[in-house]
Amino acid sequence: MSIRVDRDLCTGCGSCVEICLYNGVAMINDIAQITDDCNLCGACVDVCPVEAIVIEREELKAEKMDLTQYRGVWIIAEHFKNKIHNVVFQLLGKGRELADALKVNLSLVILGANFDDNLKEFSQYGADEIIYIKSSILKDYYSDLYVKTLTELIIEHKPEIILIGATPMGRDFAPRVAKRVNAGLTADCTGLTIDIESRNLLQTRPTFGGNIMATIKTPTSRPQMATVRPGIFKPLKKSKRKVIIKKIDYDYNQKDSVSKIVKIINREKKKINLEEAEIIITGGRGVGSKENFKLIEQLADCLNAEVGGSRVAVELNWIEQDHQVGQTGKTVSPKLYIACGISGAIQHIVGMQGSEIIVAINKDPKAPILKLAHYGIVGDLQKVIPELIKKIKKIRTEKEI
Repeated sequence: MSIRVDRDLCTGCGSCVEICLYNGVAMINDIAQITDDCNLCGACVDVCPVEAIVIEREELKAEKMDLTQYRGVWIIAEHFKNKIHNVVFQLLGKGRELADALKVNLSLVILGANFDDNLKEFSQYGADEIIYIKSSILKDYYSDLYVKTLTELIIEHKPEIILIGATPMGRDFAPRVAKRVNAGLTADCTGLTIDIESRNLLQTRPTFGGNIMATIKTPTSRPQMATVRPGIFKPLKKSKRKVIIKKIDYDYNQKDSVSKIVKIINREKKKINLEEAEIIITGGRGVGSKENFKLIEQLADCLNAEVGGSRVAVELNWIEQDHQVGQTGKTVSPKLYIACGISGAIQHIVGMQGSEIIVAINKDPKAPILKLAHYGIVGDLQKVIPELIKKIKKIRTEKEI
């Protein structure tokens, strides 16, 4: 991109010099001239009364890609301490659906060191193929080795779709792999569907601070890559199926990486496992105070549930951040989700809409959460929750008798 002044049109009015904050335009012999300080902001173009200043853009001619060469759906497995992350099995469930729609194979790609004895178990979650890249150094996560290896595999096998968990690890290597293979990448997806006719992956994610949901597609390039939040999709039930296992040994060693893991330090507090909880009781602004959150905790204790909080509750310091449910917190899909004093902003809905049963307690009958809920209780939660606790305890006592 470049900028130029048409000397025949320039009248020397000086408007461009006055508007430029960077000394990018100077008047020489009553004609505007662009200086080396110009940063192509375009302010002078807009202000010129005779349209004497023009920005010229070079047309980029993208090399047309043969999309027919790309087939198959890949799920990239990540692991820690030799345990595969739960989001991998969730993605296999969605991947199976996408692969069936496209009539292609579903592949699970594992970069690791000690999974030989687990491959048979992994084959029960819907994959047609397991590609196991084995190297002793890959027992830990080395970002550069992941990027290098996955790039080589993608160039060789040409998968059509690649799904990766939107975890700290996935968010680290996914964009760099996408850059290496000149592919588009949609981050933090909450929905995935297929346009069968075009074979485009329709990737839905929150945008503009979670106020709207955008659906994104990459129709001119492959593979189509997306990172997906944990807790969005359900894993398939285990079933026996014939799976092709490809084991490839890589002769990596420490000198092949620019980094070195010296020590892994665990500083874990009590783990808040919202993503795997079967029952979650969540409080929002309507709870009223940190003191009132004890009601939420009492109901959770009564139901053996985990406690969650909305973004507002976290910002008001009523509950710690690792309890947050929503777009900027955790995405959950429990069997039972009870929303207490939560209005139902899209940022929160994104994080819990996959729950099997949703119960909302809110004193505002027009609260959006009540439209989403399977069961709604309109009333003051400080009165409703104690009554619920009494009823639950009564039922349990009667059962014990």
